[in-house]
Amino acid sequence: MKIARSLMLASLVAFTGALFAQTALPPKPSTPPKPVPTVPQTPIPPAPQPNAQAWVLMDYANGQVLASSNMDARRAPASLTKIMTEYVVNAEIAAGKIHMDDKVHISEHAWRAGGAGTDGSTSFLKLNSDVPLKDLLYGMIIQSGNDAAIALAEHVAGSEQAFADMMNAYAKRLGMDNTHFINASGYPAPEHYSSAHDIAILSRALIRNFPEEYKISAIKSFEWNGITQHNRNTLLWTDPTVDGIKTGSTKEAGFCLAASALRNGMRLIAVTMGGPDMNAATTGDEALLNWGFNFYRTHTLYSAGQVLATPRLWKGEANNLELGIAEDASVTIPRGKYDELQATLEIPQRLIAPFKQGQQVGSLKVTFDGKPVVTEPLVVLKDAPQGGFFKRLWDAIMLLFHRGNGTTTTPAPTVSVASASSVAPPASAK
Repeated sequence: MKIARSLMLASLVAFTGALFAQTALPPKPSTPPKPVPTVPQTPIPPAPQPNAQAWVLMDYANGQVLASSNMDARRAPASLTKIMTEYVVNAEIAAGKIHMDDKVHISEHAWRAGGAGTDGSTSFLKLNSDVPLKDLLYGMIIQSGNDAAIALAEHVAGSEQAFADMMNAYAKRLGMDNTHFINASGYPAPEHYSSAHDIAILSRALIRNFPEEYKISAIKSFEWNGITQHNRNTLLWTDPTVDGIKTGSTKEAGFCLAASALRNGMRLIAVTMGGPDMNAATTGDEALLNWGFNFYRTHTLYSAGQVLATPRLWKGEANNLELGIAEDASVTIPRGKYDELQATLEIPQRLIAPFKQGQQVGSLKVTFDGKPVVTEPLVVLKDAPQGGFFKRLWDAIMLLFHRGNGTTTTPAPTVSVASASSVAPPASAK
């Protein structure tokens, strides 16, 4: 009986082993992971070279020049002059000195110097008529009417010469160092000049300070006196992201174009001056804009009023002083290079109350590729009055043991563009 039981157990083990031997699957061969394609780091190609005597590509957010040629050369600006005429008129409207519904008288000077029968552009205004100021703005910006520009100048300042003085005052205030105006229309004159760089500076100020009025630049046509005229900026038809700004041409100036486009929250301004024809000016601006949008990105680093540091405050009601910047700080750099930004704060080691809001006590500096790209004053964000008698006395004693009386530099770490859209706030300075 025992022998039979042993034989049955041995047979069962042998059968089970044979079954497993037949059904066991061979191990799967290891499959290597599929390679993930990577985008090669290629250098930015050189900027386009417009067929023009002078040109510039500027970032709107911060005024950075991305590419240029002869941008500070003084040249006849032709009707790019009207950008300043528009700026001054808008400033006077904002100040409440004139109004959009004002009736503007068309003088003989405006009619003869800028009207029909001259070599320049005209809105075909009638002599001694009274035209709403808004319609004159449309006529000057869309139709490039010289008569409209002169009529506006006379309405604002009493005479075109007095208005030119106002234009020059605004140019100086904006930092247009290579600009001088003689008239409101851009009619050639020996001492009437500007530069591609200055026109870009002016265009940036117009868009920033008068955004609603700037929208007139995007209107494609305007009718006055039964005559419809189309905007001479043909980029308005070929590129839906372009929304301004102004064309200009005379024999002395050649063909000029200031254009601006907004794509995915980034705005660029391109200016070409002294082209052989308007097609060259248009293709030049278009090539510059496309190049800038394709290879650069604008990043907001810090916001106005953002607390960037809270260093120790001595003899104050509070123990720390809140520091930041008064205006947004942004930078425009090549795509994919965001993590190469380096930011630092320079702050005095001893800050003794009181401090007033807006008072500068240090600086924010940002470098890219070893070169400074942003320098902003570091200011007090809110008033910091003195503390009481015992607080001041105690801090005076503690200062006897406090080392350092110079300036400390605190690194402000940056973050990858893949994980954030701005530079991380710097660590508090001690």
